[in-house]
Amino acid sequence: MSRELRLRIVSGVILGLLVLAATWAGGLWFRSLAVLIMVLMHYEFSTISNARTKAPLANAIGWMAILATAGFILAYLPQMALAAILIGGLGAIIAGIMRGGGLWSATAVFYAGLSGLALAEIRGEGHFGLFAMLFVFAIVWATDILAYFFGRALGGPKLAPSISPGKTWSGAIFGTAAGVGAGVGVALIVRQGGGMMIPLIALLLSIASQIGDLFESWLKRRFGAKDSSRLIPGHGGVMDRVDGLVFAAFAAFLLANLLPFAGQTGGVDELAARLLGL
Repeated sequence: MSRELRLRIVSGVILGLLVLAATWAGGLWFRSLAVLIMVLMHYEFSTISNARTKAPLANAIGWMAILATAGFILAYLPQMALAAILIGGLGAIIAGIMRGGGLWSATAVFYAGLSGLALAEIRGEGHFGLFAMLFVFAIVWATDILAYFFGRALGGPKLAPSISPGKTWSGAIFGTAAGVGAGVGVALIVRQGGGMMIPLIALLLSIASQIGDLFESWLKRRFGAKDSSRLIPGHGGVMDRVDGLVFAAFAAFLLANLLPFAGQTGGVDELAARLLGL
């Protein structure tokens, strides 16, 4: 086993344990994790797109919006957080029109801000949020791991060669199947029963996670970056680790708000109850 692979495994295990501990604790602990992910994502996005140099005003507006969003998430004010994201993104676009650039700064605000908000809202405060977050984690991690191993073992036609030459259709198909299986497994443990919506939701979240992975690969290729940063030993940057997770979390957030009412627990717990049909 190479030194780089050992480093990757050790740092991955440590990060996974820290994330699961924060997820179990919930409340301010998990909101702090969501905020940390959001801020680091915005930093990495702004860095690889060189927003500070190309659009300094838009970049400054974006940072103010992200910091305001962070405060609102920590204070458990999701509506205010969403308003800060929308206003900040719009402000970056306007600054870009006036001074040039700005589109990537606005994209950074929306991408990072909505990711942090979705993660915090899915977890929420109660035990329903814990179940829903574990549901999302299981799907994303199973999809990512099995897609990697089956893609390397089976090879075959490339999924998106111009974006990510290493990804194959075999990996995507087996990864999706693994994600659906993991999601159904968590739902069965939590609910002691299934339901036709669960595998469908798991399928959509697995596909969303792979789209997120491809989006980040496209973004790095667009700006000629190998990794989003070097913050995580053996893994690159935060965006490299959470690209699939944040897309799946946002998809789960949207689905939870679009699905018919499945519980009357109120607030964010109701959001999670809708997601799993609890």
